[in-house]
Amino acid sequence: MIQRVTVPTLFPPPTYSHASVVQAGTKLAFLAGAVPLDEHGEIVGPGDPVRQAEQVIANLREQLRAVGSDLAHVLTTEVYVVSGEPSALSAVWEVVEDSGLSRGPHSSTLLGVACLGYTGQLVEITATAVVPDGPEREGERAGEHEGIGGTEGVRR
Repeated sequence: MIQRVTVPTLFPPPTYSHASVVQAGTKLAFLAGAVPLDEHGEIVGPGDPVRQAEQVIANLREQLRAVGSDLAHVLTTEVYVVSGEPSALSAVWEVVEDSGLSRGPHSSTLLGVACLGYTGQLVEITATAVVPDGPEREGERAGEHEGIGGTEGVRR
């Protein structure tokens, strides 16, 4: 079970919680940064942080599905945007909110950074999620997936 905590003595966050608590014994997935690459390794939405954020969310959904989880079970994220402009960060955050990822709400940090790992990359999201044991998961039930625990498909 996930307990979302908003601390009453702190300024209330707009669409996220201050903390997420999970009881010991829960299976967790620590995901590498989801990036805006398509299945061919090409940057999606060059120069467009909103389009890149949409691709990143789509890729994050696939990462979660592969380990038997989904967006609803994300505990925490770090959202990186190549920009020093708050408006660019806000535009990316709107994509996060619209994706359902912020449902819960989860704990998150939104950062403007100087650069990311791929040429032309403007957005990256890392996440930690609960992997539910049974039908609690949204969508289809996960079976065995190739690549879990291995290094298949590593590009970096």
